[in-house]
Amino acid sequence: MTKIVSRFAPSPTGFLHIGGARTALFSWLLARAAGGEFRLRIEDTDRERSTQEATDAIIDSMKWLGLEHDGEVVFQSTRADRHNEVIDTLIENGHAYYCQCSKEDVDAMREKAMKEGRKPKYDGTCRDKGLTSGVVRLKAPLEGFTGYVDMVKGPINVENTEMDDMILRRSDGTPTYNLAVVVDDHDMGVNTVLRGDDHVNNTPRQILIYKAMGWDVPRFGHVPMILGPDKKKLSKRHGALSVMEYEKMGYLPEAVCNYLARLGWSHGDQELFTMDEMVELFSTDNLGRSPSVFDLTKFEWVNGQYMQKADPERLADMLMDFLARQDADAAAKADRATIAKAVPLLQQRAKSLVDMLEQAGPFIADAAQLDYDEKAVAKFLNEETKPLLEEIAARMDALEEFSEQTLEDLHRQFLEDKDIKFKVIAQPIRVALTGRTQSPGLFETMTALGREQTLARIRRALAL
Repeated sequence: MTKIVSRFAPSPTGFLHIGGARTALFSWLLARAAGGEFRLRIEDTDRERSTQEATDAIIDSMKWLGLEHDGEVVFQSTRADRHNEVIDTLIENGHAYYCQCSKEDVDAMREKAMKEGRKPKYDGTCRDKGLTSGVVRLKAPLEGFTGYVDMVKGPINVENTEMDDMILRRSDGTPTYNLAVVVDDHDMGVNTVLRGDDHVNNTPRQILIYKAMGWDVPRFGHVPMILGPDKKKLSKRHGALSVMEYEKMGYLPEAVCNYLARLGWSHGDQELFTMDEMVELFSTDNLGRSPSVFDLTKFEWVNGQYMQKADPERLADMLMDFLARQDADAAAKADRATIAKAVPLLQQRAKSLVDMLEQAGPFIADAAQLDYDEKAVAKFLNEETKPLLEEIAARMDALEEFSEQTLEDLHRQFLEDKDIKFKVIAQPIRVALTGRTQSPGLFETMTALGREQTLARIRRALAL
């Protein structure tokens, strides 16, 4: 069996958004599942709109998602000579011709055809004139049909009378999109093209070029678009953000890939997949034919599941990186060891790294810089709780071993000695340690902070 070679070919006229990322993921999975190759091409021929910033962002996004490509990145803008070489070959073998009809001429042809109930298209006026200058058009078949079996949609057939003699080279000498794509895919060895269904109408036209050159035609597949919850085109308010925006929002790349894969692909009722599982199970047979709906709540749930299972040390490194982006001074002063101890306490509730970083605030700040909620201080740090905190601090200071178990034992004994319920001291201690009324378990929090910080915070709270 021929080795599968797929590709992703974005245009750098903007950043890589979630829809393009899903197409890239499916193409990558298609190749990896079959032990094939996955190639990356940047279609940067629109020189006015293409930017280096967008190009870099696309490559960075692919790297962040873990969608590594084989071989060097191909830049379409560097291949104009090769594109024109193929166009000249098509002219020589009689499959293309020069045309000198103006835009106004072609518009008039189309208007006349519409009035006569025919397909509005170029009528082939220059087809057999033997001209030697002008735009270059493909000499398309005048009868029969062009068909293929779409990997997602099934058999698709188009009557050749529905297609006109498309332009291959413009009057300024630049090749058109359909020509350039075919040449690049052929030269890169691409034999399997999986892309968005906005390209469905281009595919029969591109097949005509393959056949005119005598080249093997790739397998094509077209995946439906992603819609917002209102079943309309995905917008920014629904989640149509660039991939790196999701990175900034603290989503894990494997969670993004998992969620995107499930937007149009399935394997039974399974919701969560590792990248290895997706590679093992992926098949175009399981790609849906209907548009998928982007659900931000479901997206957050998937990311939360990955947050819970992630390696705490990895999350600690990522939190330090996020903190450095927000506040370099705070990151320099933060104790990574304390943050690493706090991560397992926060994993079960954090929906994202940004969410976790906010929850980790009390573990990042030093006792002297800890922010206290004024309402919490007024409610729980008062003359009644002050002596209780003072005695608890003294007992903790005297502990030989500062661990969850010894701290739990200490507090149990304290409650018995004072004949009070835990709720009497729980919130005052929590506010003293974190400045907040919500935190992970008290004994886990104390252990993560360590004896020195725990006592320093209680003493500062007493001073309040």
